[in-house]
Amino acid sequence: MRSAMYLMRSGATKRWTKKYLTDSARGALGRTMCTAKDSPPSESADAATTIQTQFEKKEETSSSKSKSSKLHQLRGYSDDEVVDMVMEGKVSQYKLEREIKKSIMAGNEPDCERAVRIRRLWLKKVVEGNRNSGDKTGNEKEGALMRSMSMSTDVTDSSRGLPFQSFDVNNFYQQVLGKNCENVVGFVPMPVGFVGPLKLDEKEFYVPLATTEGALVASTNRGCRAITESGGATSSIFSDAMSRAPVFKLPTAAAATEIKNWLDTESNFTSVKDAFEETTNYGKLKNIKAMVAGRNLFLRFECSTGDAMGMNMVSKGVMAAVAHLEKTFPSLKMVAVSGNACTDKKPSAINWVEGRGKGVVAETVLTGQVIVDVLKCSVDSLVEVNMRKNLVGSAIAGSIGGNNAHASNIVTAAFMATGQDPAQNVESSSCMTLMEPVNDGQDLHISVTMPCVEVGTVGGGTGLSAQRACLELLGVAGANHENPGENARNLARIIGATVLAGEISLMSALASNHLVSAHMKLNR
Repeated sequence: MRSAMYLMRSGATKRWTKKYLTDSARGALGRTMCTAKDSPPSESADAATTIQTQFEKKEETSSSKSKSSKLHQLRGYSDDEVVDMVMEGKVSQYKLEREIKKSIMAGNEPDCERAVRIRRLWLKKVVEGNRNSGDKTGNEKEGALMRSMSMSTDVTDSSRGLPFQSFDVNNFYQQVLGKNCENVVGFVPMPVGFVGPLKLDEKEFYVPLATTEGALVASTNRGCRAITESGGATSSIFSDAMSRAPVFKLPTAAAATEIKNWLDTESNFTSVKDAFEETTNYGKLKNIKAMVAGRNLFLRFECSTGDAMGMNMVSKGVMAAVAHLEKTFPSLKMVAVSGNACTDKKPSAINWVEGRGKGVVAETVLTGQVIVDVLKCSVDSLVEVNMRKNLVGSAIAGSIGGNNAHASNIVTAAFMATGQDPAQNVESSSCMTLMEPVNDGQDLHISVTMPCVEVGTVGGGTGLSAQRACLELLGVAGANHENPGENARNLARIIGATVLAGEISLMSALASNHLVSAHMKLNR
């Protein structure tokens, strides 16, 4: 009895049962201790030890689906030690919530806050590692440092970085005031995940996505893996022009036609261009497309806007250009600065054909081995599903810009994370996904063509601290003073490549009939 009494007197057994055992287990251990006086000292001590050992073993083998003794013991390691395990591949970062538990007393619940903190520390360390690689220039290292700071776990300054624990509400409301929202009554928390590494144009990105749709991040992440393991994706920008199209009325159709023809003369266009560009340092008028409908005249102004998405910049310039035209043509009367031929926040053929914002194409060649090992399907099955679904199916539906599986899923999630206008998802999600077998049918070329990606890295919601942190993680926050517009173009490239990853994964799930089972598992 001396051994059992020593355990109780020292508090060791009491602390252990309070922290780790369920009520029934504590009762069993208590009953063993209460009957110790009727048993020899060695038997009572052995009974207590046996029960403790049984429950320790039970916890080691049942608290996780993976049955890994290493993972179940993470509560005994510091955050930095767990981060090192993730870096070494001993622990998967996407399993952290499953493996980091609180205690059996708390119902064996996952310690989600710690899992998020460790994941941020890991991601910060990965980005810092990229920064310290020997082939980085000074500017590239500075950019990597900025990206790593977006994942800071310093809770003493919640005014910068992506919030995960505390949130500076007053600073947030100050940022919103007069810029983003009126009659403010609060905010809606939105979870932000990430996908990556996504190898794009010889660089690796970790892309933040804000979504409440379970399985979206996991699926897109699988597409990123397939791209990266196949050698990466490449991207190209083929157009860059935001548009605004005011509508005018004139006395006759002939008068409307006269103005259209007048604008076709280079010197006349230049005079309008000069009036437009007097209002802005970054906006450059590139073209005016004139369209006549009876005595109605629509003028679609198209201009580059630097790193801003540019709607306000273009509208301001248009008003100055209209004033110049009204002096030249007194009968010209503007009805509305937006005549729906822009076209903003509505599906339209003119956007699909002419483009709006950034036109981007992203492409990759997936190896047959990756398609089998990662995507669990085949080259032929992907080609067939893409042809019958994205091409024939969308034609049957009469879709404009809808020749894709779910581009809007990724566009919206990226827009929400990076402070874009979510309503512009309507035209920004216009996308054509194409798949063709290459290398004698062994591999697969996949591309997404998106003519209307309307994004910016300055203005609007991009200035809010959380959204700016997501832009910092991508290395595109703010204005690029050395090459104006480059940050916004790079953001469009990244979004295009992430859409490519999303298309790859969803089409593979359809080709292998795994879509429903994945959603039942991750989106219940």
